[in-house]
Amino acid sequence: MGSRLLLVLSACLLLVGAAACRSPQPPSEWSFGIIGDLPYAPMEEPQFENLIDAMNREDLAFVIHVGDFKGQNDPCADDIYRQRLEQFNRFSHPFIFVPGDNEWTDCHKPETPSDPLERLAFLRKVLYPTNRTLGQTTFELERQSSSPAFALFRENSRWSRSGVLFATIHVVGSNDGFGRWPEGDREHSQRGAANRAWMEAAFRLAAGDRYRALVLVIHGNPRFELTPGDSGRSGFEDFLGSLEAAMLAFSKPVVLVHGDTHYFRIDKPLRNSETRRRIVHLTRVESFGVPDVHWVRATFQEANPNVFVFDPVLLSTGREEP
Repeated sequence: MGSRLLLVLSACLLLVGAAACRSPQPPSEWSFGIIGDLPYAPMEEPQFENLIDAMNREDLAFVIHVGDFKGQNDPCADDIYRQRLEQFNRFSHPFIFVPGDNEWTDCHKPETPSDPLERLAFLRKVLYPTNRTLGQTTFELERQSSSPAFALFRENSRWSRSGVLFATIHVVGSNDGFGRWPEGDREHSQRGAANRAWMEAAFRLAAGDRYRALVLVIHGNPRFELTPGDSGRSGFEDFLGSLEAAMLAFSKPVVLVHGDTHYFRIDKPLRNSETRRRIVHLTRVESFGVPDVHWVRATFQEANPNVFVFDPVLLSTGREEP
């Protein structure tokens, strides 16, 4: 196709995996955008700017970035955090950012090198300056940090729209930062307790009559496909155990949005650890990630029992598409 065309997948992906054709949105529908794991390299900066422009032309309630706004081997210098804040505020829509591992846990690498915990404190200061979203249009968020017991955790937030509760939870890639050094493991334990409390509170709220669905947003791929005890998911065990227990006690649709592994997918990966049956009312949506600088449209449909439809939206890279 022509290099300047905006490519939109012609088939819509429903939560149940069926296909449907898009039509103009009726008043009972609205959409939000999902991006993540971008930009990394300098060559992707123009693509990211084009992505911002393209999404600003869309009618979206808000945009969520699921983390990783720099390459894992790039320096964790102050200027990249401030640059991303400026770019995120270029979005005309309310903008919610969820931390990724590249922004802080991976800053220990010789290529970076920085103190991950100091970078985490700086990230919280710069990217979460108020109780409102980023972007040119904003709305109020409820932050976990409003509780004195969890005053550090400004990044854990929630909001609602049309009977859907949204909650961000600070779970990152690279095994959620677990198993590297003692101070990091203490941070992992503290953050895990905060995450567990925030997720359990979200499920309790969503169980009420005013809500019909719950959307959880994290960065890290929690490695559903690995077996318990595998070192590749040791840092996610507590999150996965809490998620399974909550899902077994909850009957409404739940969407788990994450990034991390740069592989766009929509599936149902969570199983009951005793029966091995899939817990089918949980749907996982993973965002695109570099080198694929695209986005995902999530559309709320009032009459749809699955609540959301997901559309991959493919943007031209300036090269001829295959």
